[in-house]
Amino acid sequence: MDTQAFKQTLHKSDRYNRRGFGSANKRAQALAEAYQSGLIGSIRENGNLLEHGRLKVKLAEAFGFCWGVERSVAMAYETRKHYPNERIWITNEIIHNPSVNDHLRKMNVLFIAEEKGVKDFSVVKDGDVVILPAFGATVQDMKLLHDRGCHIIDTTCPWVSKVWHTVEKHKKHTFTSIIHGKYKHEETLATSSFAGTYLVLFDLEEANYVSDYILGKGNREDFLKRFSKASSAGFDPDKDLQKVGVANQTTMLKSETEEIGRLFEKTMLQRFGPAQLNDHFLAINTICDATEERQGAMFSLVDEPLDLMVVIGGFNSSNTTHLQEIAISRGIRSFHIDTPERIGEETNTITHMPLEGELLTEKDFLQKGNISVGITSGASTPDRVVEDVIHKLMKIGENF
Repeated sequence: MDTQAFKQTLHKSDRYNRRGFGSANKRAQALAEAYQSGLIGSIRENGNLLEHGRLKVKLAEAFGFCWGVERSVAMAYETRKHYPNERIWITNEIIHNPSVNDHLRKMNVLFIAEEKGVKDFSVVKDGDVVILPAFGATVQDMKLLHDRGCHIIDTTCPWVSKVWHTVEKHKKHTFTSIIHGKYKHEETLATSSFAGTYLVLFDLEEANYVSDYILGKGNREDFLKRFSKASSAGFDPDKDLQKVGVANQTTMLKSETEEIGRLFEKTMLQRFGPAQLNDHFLAINTICDATEERQGAMFSLVDEPLDLMVVIGGFNSSNTTHLQEIAISRGIRSFHIDTPERIGEETNTITHMPLEGELLTEKDFLQKGNISVGITSGASTPDRVVEDVIHKLMKIGENF
């Protein structure tokens, strides 16, 4: 499919909207009323520090809702007000936050069911309104909805759209897109749908494996088996790794994306020489500013003396998981929770999600004596949720 031509057709349609229905000021005001927190505001004014009895809470300099998320959530709410009587669907979670998605359900926004990675669009009828979430949607899904006569409200984060534009450039110049991401993640599925030939790499280990293959050290059969679900149809590593460009899922760890980019630049330099490097390697920065800012703030926070760290965000939120990784890499006792209800203020317990583990409940969550707790949250977490977590910590500090 000519994805650029389809996007041009879609954007000209009177059934497509990516601007929303209200002014940016009204949008910000509506979100403030729904999700902002007076407590968080006062803590920020106090140098991101709260002291309450034996408890000291330190907030990251940057955390929570980013501009792209705010825009997406506000547009979803505006859509319900603009279409008070129509059936409204959303192709996925608007963002990876349970409270926000539950709020939409209470507004009678319907969620497209999915089974084994396949969405059931049979329930969507001509004239229905369909919201595309912050992560975007595949070009195939957009075309299906457009052809069906739906009104499409596109809340895709502009940073995600920038990555799509990048992989389309790769395709135009017959470069394979090396996408640093999780091949099952909604954003990466959308990005790969705009690419031509692509390969999705989860981490630096996989990137080193591919680099070795490019330099003649790999096994073709093993390669094809390893990346069978993370590559474009008919991917041929002997042919399709001659020219590569790097892009990323916007929520991945910035430092790892940069390292992967440097690795492939070095690899192509070694394979083809400096004179031909630009013919075989294409570098375009697709790292999201908000992701970079929040990860930088987390690195600063974990450099401070902390007894433990609480990271708040959806368990399926990639950017939140990477914040948790930063804390763990520094050896800090750290807990990833998705809602305040995971903390039992009457029992001093916390139910949390370890990295690549299953939910685990820990007793005696806050130890005795003076304690310093670092707090951050993913880009899909409202300040009000962070406030509720802090209130629970304060109660435990008072009672235990």
